[in-house]
Amino acid sequence: GFGVGKTTLAQLVYNDEKVAGFFDSKAWIYVSEDFDVIKVMKAILQSVNGGVPDTNDLNLLHIKLKEELSVKKILFVLDDFWHDNYVDWTSLILPLEVGKSRSKIIITTRNQNVAKMTGTLPAYQLKELAYDDCLSVLAHHSLGRENFDGHPHLNDIGKEIVKKCKGLPLALST
Repeated sequence: GFGVGKTTLAQLVYNDEKVAGFFDSKAWIYVSEDFDVIKVMKAILQSVNGGVPDTNDLNLLHIKLKEELSVKKILFVLDDFWHDNYVDWTSLILPLEVGKSRSKIIITTRNQNVAKMTGTLPAYQLKELAYDDCLSVLAHHSLGRENFDGHPHLNDIGKEIVKKCKGLPLALST
């Protein structure tokens, strides 16, 4: 289904040149429902140093990541993080404590419990767009303009589309 734009917003930050210039390395990890701490750790290490660790030993993966974090400032994005098991979260975050003064983590989630569990900063809750804003987004994507002025025959169709999209900007842009 369509969302309110959590991933899109995280991508804008991740791809921003000023942000990229602040970090030595970046890691975008799509997590989803099937959370596996070893798989996520390996994906992080691969993003950070280009190599795929040939071990499934969590302690060795922690050591390798701590080594990277002791010398690099890294931006991590954990996208679509659903899993709210605190023990698993702790085993993922443990090596990240080494670089916490320099490195940063952005987490996108639909699960309020994940936002509370990770809780270093208050969660930023994205809301659905207001009706008029949706109409403006639709006009922008379909006509390249701010509104349907000059296209009254499309205005009624646009209003019907906006009602069906229920304030979700991604539904309007496809």
